[in-house]
Amino acid sequence: MRLTRCPIELPLSVGQTLPLPEEAANHLVRVMRLREGDGCVLFNGDGHDYSATLAGISKREALVHIDSAQAVDNESPLAITLLQGIARGEKMDLILQKATELGVTAIIPVNAERTEVKLDAVRAEKRIAHWRNVVGSACGQSGRARIPAISPPQSLAAATASLPDQTLRLTLDPLGEHRLASLPAAPVNGVVIAIGPEGGWSPRDRQQLAEAGFQGLQLGPRILRTETAGLAAVAALQARLGDL
Repeated sequence: MRLTRCPIELPLSVGQTLPLPEEAANHLVRVMRLREGDGCVLFNGDGHDYSATLAGISKREALVHIDSAQAVDNESPLAITLLQGIARGEKMDLILQKATELGVTAIIPVNAERTEVKLDAVRAEKRIAHWRNVVGSACGQSGRARIPAISPPQSLAAATASLPDQTLRLTLDPLGEHRLASLPAAPVNGVVIAIGPEGGWSPRDRQQLAEAGFQGLQLGPRILRTETAGLAAVAALQARLGDL
């Protein structure tokens, strides 16, 4: 029987007994209806699955005992960073969830010139916490034990300036210079794929991307919506350079 996997933002070690954070306890006890003595699998992004047993449940807390640890080796050999123009509500959740399942390494939400979602500091903090929950849940479902990093929302200029050297930088363009077959081997720090928001990249955005070394990638003659474009690009890159 497959055990429930649950993300947890705590250091874990074999033999340890600890109280679960409220959200993890609620998921395992109230949603999944596990009882004392039932098993589960915890992961915190360090590359291991931790087999655990619920050691005690009360109204105030749930205790878990860490029984063993297993290294998980299912990460793609291709490091993909998704630089994603922020989309509204469920569209952004879908992008994050499916990109995680497809194996991205990092996600950078970007406020582009045509971004329709404007976040102040308070809303941004809440949205980041929500996005991290979405990504953690997607890792639990897909069997990943490395959790993709999610950066705080930032401007396109700040995002491109923060990228490491030796990355292949691509953005979708029906007239782009590259097709999948013509892509070079991924460099040391992998690939960054830039996807515009619901309104698309503005001419100024495209100029910034070009100045930051981004090259156009053709994925057919059709215009893709933002919630389709990034996922199609990640899947295509994984098929061409990764492990699909």
